[in-house]
Amino acid sequence: MTAEAARLLARLGEAGAYARRDPLSEDGLLVRRGGDGVSVGSGRFSETAGRALVDADLAAWDPAGAKLTISPAGQARLRRAQAPDGMAYRAQHHDLTVIEGGGSEPTLRNASENPLAWMVRRRGGDGAPLIDPAAFEAGERLRRDITTAAMLPRMGAELGAPRVDGGGARDPAAASDQVIAARQRVRGALDAVGSDLSGLLIDLCGFLKGLERIEAERRWPARSAKVVARIALGRLAEHYGLAREATGPDHGRLRLWRA
Repeated sequence: MTAEAARLLARLGEAGAYARRDPLSEDGLLVRRGGDGVSVGSGRFSETAGRALVDADLAAWDPAGAKLTISPAGQARLRRAQAPDGMAYRAQHHDLTVIEGGGSEPTLRNASENPLAWMVRRRGGDGAPLIDPAAFEAGERLRRDITTAAMLPRMGAELGAPRVDGGGARDPAAASDQVIAARQRVRGALDAVGSDLSGLLIDLCGFLKGLERIEAERRWPARSAKVVARIALGRLAEHYGLAREATGPDHGRLRLWRA
């Protein structure tokens, strides 16, 4: 694959990206991002690069031959290229993201298994994500604290977990200061949200249960968990002091510094 074809593949891998033939050039492609109504330019490439991607099954034209989009094979190729060393095969089949947890080093997690990552990427009928960045960060912060606090039951042996004071028993008195602080933060956050929503946050951010599973277990109507999760994450964001948008005066007061 040529360098230009690789750059074109990367542009097509962006959300909502596609390429059209340049009406002002005999051998040119214009990459756009967005819908048919409003779109943003993302670069110009030669049609030769597009043919190279099509021949390699990394991109495909729509039935009308008007739009060139990335194929599943192309998406897998991008995930392999962007994966850390030794993780290319896993990245081909999973949407791996770096998760900052309570350990000494960040870990990789399949984002498709994280309902918060799914909600912040999923868009509703109005085109807006199901949850805003403030709600997503609030949920991730609670998830990290729950993980650090080790408050959830373990389903198996955790061979890589650090041992506190060299002991194997789970004695609260032997817990590290980091674990104790995380537990205090979790309790404070759940108390601030309220008992009516704290259970949902534990399922969503702790056990990483999807919305459909939460609805089935709680016997809620379809698509109701999405609404309740928005409310719970909104309260959590307020507790953490995470604002949905920047506020303040339109113009700052001019200050002059004189010697």
